[in-house]
Amino acid sequence: MRVGLTFDLRDHYLAAGCSAEDTAEFDSIETIDSLAGALERLGLEVDRLGTVRQLAQRLVAGERWDLVFNIAEGVKGVGREAQVPALLDAYDIPYTFSDPLVMALALHKGMAKRVARDCGVPTAPFAVVESMADLAAVDLPFPLFAKPIAEGTGKGVTPASRVINRAALRKLCRQLLERYRQPVLVETFLPGREFTVGILGTGAAAEPVAVMEVILNGQAEAGVYSYVNKEECETRVVYRLVDDDEAKAAGAVALAAWRALGCRDGGRVDLRQDAGGKPLFLEVNPLAGLHPTHSDLPIMCTLAGIPYDALIGRIVESARRRCGAAGVSIAAE
Repeated sequence: MRVGLTFDLRDHYLAAGCSAEDTAEFDSIETIDSLAGALERLGLEVDRLGTVRQLAQRLVAGERWDLVFNIAEGVKGVGREAQVPALLDAYDIPYTFSDPLVMALALHKGMAKRVARDCGVPTAPFAVVESMADLAAVDLPFPLFAKPIAEGTGKGVTPASRVINRAALRKLCRQLLERYRQPVLVETFLPGREFTVGILGTGAAAEPVAVMEVILNGQAEAGVYSYVNKEECETRVVYRLVDDDEAKAAGAVALAAWRALGCRDGGRVDLRQDAGGKPLFLEVNPLAGLHPTHSDLPIMCTLAGIPYDALIGRIVESARRRCGAAGVSIAAE
């Protein structure tokens, strides 16, 4: 089975003059090597394709693959994570993870929360601020939490993201609008425990495989799972698998969100408790990081007894079954 591997390499963009924060969602060479190694140990032939533009060049040249393992984040726009899936759909090539609609929906946190809410998934009250004029219509009780609407890896999230009055909200929204050139998501601040739930599978076959609590230690930026805390998680964050009643409730909400939004094969759902201990949907990551020791999904799977190679194998097997690739199988789970 010949598997193409699409990705955006962080070092490439750093060398082009992009900042560390601008490249935070892209993958290190360690991730690419680890993923390619896992796929090869599963008996698959790996072709490293790279970015969406490199993929396009190979497609135009007539090359094809049995499956593409897609972790390309894309560069510009709210549809950037949908670019590779859309291109592969056009050429009728099966691929791992979610389709273009889900990728674009999930990246826009406001739209994802609207769909999840309409499907009965509990989420905190929120508003979308597209310009400073929209602040007049924000009628939510303080404290509030504000962040860019279409970023990952904690980009734009700092201790200042929690605001306690309208003046602070106005200042923060102005800064975020100017810095990230996209709307701002404003939602009720949730003071409870923070969970991230790993999910494998699609539709009725999807299941939560681990619920992990995110606990900030004394070296962390206080009170928020920020960009800095995520980038330096080895020294600032304690990750702990939990299976108490509150964790099980979080897992149930995460699975409901995963299915409601139509996510596929594997990823993460983030939640936080309100003041009453109820877990509320924050966001879904249908293109979760896959560094074996730095990314949340592999970390929680390892803690749950699912080795890295087995995690990658389950993702490939989910895609294979979903795509109905008769006669195509992987060497191991």
